[in-house]
Amino acid sequence: MLTRRDCIERLLIGVPLLLGGCLERSVQTLAWGRLHARPDETSSLHLPPAAKPPRAQPLVLGGRRDGAFYVPSSYRANAPLIVFLHGAGGSGRDVIEHLTSHADETGSVILAPDSREETWGFVAGNEAEDVSFIDDALEAAFSTYSIDPLRIGIGGFSDGASAALSLGLMNGDLFSAICAFSPGFINTSAPLMGRPRIFISHGSEDDILPIERCGRRIASALKDAGYRVTYHEFDGGHTVPPEIGRAGLDSLVSARP
Repeated sequence: MLTRRDCIERLLIGVPLLLGGCLERSVQTLAWGRLHARPDETSSLHLPPAAKPPRAQPLVLGGRRDGAFYVPSSYRANAPLIVFLHGAGGSGRDVIEHLTSHADETGSVILAPDSREETWGFVAGNEAEDVSFIDDALEAAFSTYSIDPLRIGIGGFSDGASAALSLGLMNGDLFSAICAFSPGFINTSAPLMGRPRIFISHGSEDDILPIERCGRRIASALKDAGYRVTYHEFDGGHTVPPEIGRAGLDSLVSARP
């Protein structure tokens, strides 16, 4: 009988395939992927006001490549938190504008860090700096805002989706849900933790990360490993249709069952 580890390792064997395919890398026994930040149980005692009018704010943590966060006017104590990772060549500020409407409706705090390089280190196998930066950003958010520990989700698009899956699986004791829009691979450098819910979408005509080698393969292996996976295929390319985007974001702010 296949174990959860066996099923995940089926996604992680072989040599890197970067052009028009999925990067795969064998599991390491290092702990680079572990996040240590956790919600501050006392933060709700000093609930800060949300920005009025709300707007994207810089993280002020990383210099040239930094990131952004957004706190809606609907923010209240025990708010959901969404960590969202941009695609290759993007930035946190690029993605914030696509998430603000959902944040306003759900009262969610949005954290959108920049990768240290042009894309996430999970692609090249040098993820330590990205993980450390995300940890710092989470620590700042947890020490400032009142976050519901049962509604912390991580999501992303393309390379960001691959990074979100990788980081989320290693930190399922922190993240209750993972949302991956058009992911390409899973690359873990620490033991898998917890049982986060997983939402995956992929376009049937995706010519950047082909669905057969990426979305379908990843979703199947995760289901075989016993994860609770919601998988959506759609007619289209390397994109996120609005209705699927909404469903994916909704999955990130639902309470852990």
